[in-house]
Amino acid sequence: MDVGIVILLIVLALVVIVLIWAVATYNGFVKLRNLVQEAWRQIDVELHRRYDLIPNLIETVKGYAAHERAVFDEVTRARAQAAQPGSTPAQQAAQEDALSGAIGRLFAVAENYPQLRSVQSFTQLQAELTNTEDRIAAGRRFYNANVRSLNTKVETFPPSIIAGMFNFSRAEYFEVTDPAVRTAPQVSFQDQAGHVGVYNQQQPTRAPMPTDSPVQPGTQPQGYQPPPSGYGQQPPQQP
Repeated sequence: MDVGIVILLIVLALVVIVLIWAVATYNGFVKLRNLVQEAWRQIDVELHRRYDLIPNLIETVKGYAAHERAVFDEVTRARAQAAQPGSTPAQQAAQEDALSGAIGRLFAVAENYPQLRSVQSFTQLQAELTNTEDRIAAGRRFYNANVRSLNTKVETFPPSIIAGMFNFSRAEYFEVTDPAVRTAPQVSFQDQAGHVGVYNQQQPTRAPMPTDSPVQPGTQPQGYQPPPSGYGQQPPQQP
């Protein structure tokens, strides 16, 4: 076979391989972009469900704390800003932070009225709002995972070549600030004397004492029995 024909066949094979890779990479970008858009639409549905619950919640609390007008106005303004269409995920996250803070202050007002907390409509609205926020949090994790996959592929070489050719760009994360997640949990306990202490994860651990056992629970070999009391001590001297 002529050498020129062999070289031509090799070149054609390389061109076909590159084309196949380019098509597969392009389709991968399209799939990731659609996943990001679908995940955002799911979050948007839950956000609007949250917006629909807030007016009823305000009216319920207003029936028992009508003088808390400033809090009601703050929640109403935050809801109106968050419900405006056309916001990017980063802008939406900032608006949701403001709305969550306003709702938190509304619930703080409700805590001052025990009779309100026993109203069935209020407890139902509170439960529905909590469930909606849980679904938003789950949707946010799914959305951010797809955004991370898309952004990684956009920035990785050689797929970045296809991204530049067909205008595939990075997507924005939807990151809502949740102070409760960043707060170290505290556990209160009470001893037999009635003294109450607080355990905090950020507190340093106690230094080991000479009387502490070097054997940790669960590390003893099978069939291990602890030595009897007084084992290893010198017998008392006879007078």
